[in-house]
Amino acid sequence: MIFAYNKEHVGDVLMVIVSDDKGQENRVERKGNIAQVSVAEDGQVVAWNIFEASTILGDIEGNGQVVLTEKQLTKVNEELAKVGFSETLVEDHEPKIVIGFVKSCKKHPDSDHLSITQTEVDNGEVLQIVCGAPNIKAGQKVVVAKPGAMMPDGMMIWPGVLRGVESFGMICSAGELRLPDAPAKKGILELPFDAVIGEAFPVGK
Repeated sequence: MIFAYNKEHVGDVLMVIVSDDKGQENRVERKGNIAQVSVAEDGQVVAWNIFEASTILGDIEGNGQVVLTEKQLTKVNEELAKVGFSETLVEDHEPKIVIGFVKSCKKHPDSDHLSITQTEVDNGEVLQIVCGAPNIKAGQKVVVAKPGAMMPDGMMIWPGVLRGVESFGMICSAGELRLPDAPAKKGILELPFDAVIGEAFPVGK
């Protein structure tokens, strides 16, 4: 679950992204200052919009992806119950943009520029990630945006299929992470070998 807030461009609205709607038609139900967004076909909740968010939560620190305090999350759930929704929001504190290790890398059978990697992201957890960077290879420490991550430009990362091969995340470049002095040349960011697998990677805003 991702919380996002951008008062300058969106207004005083806290956006809560729960899951990927996969481009399906959505249905919006609004009660008071809260709108529930769900997939029209099966009713799966994919997002919430909390209007006049600062009135409900007080000051919200950050721009883009934000972290709520326990007190603020409690206030959100109190507001949900107050207006008549039965759901409770639970924040996922697991980092979504982390240091990973490319255990293996092979050419995609249906592409001349894509590679299929098996990339460890924490405590033995390995994700299959399809990567188009020309400098990707086995043995690298890299930055991985796991499913559910929000990139600095607001793009969400979800599982997908690239040329018939499943991919569960993205291996990032310095530019995608908005690092200062990111090179213009295409390619993933390669980290020093002493970088610790699974640690959260600080992302520029």
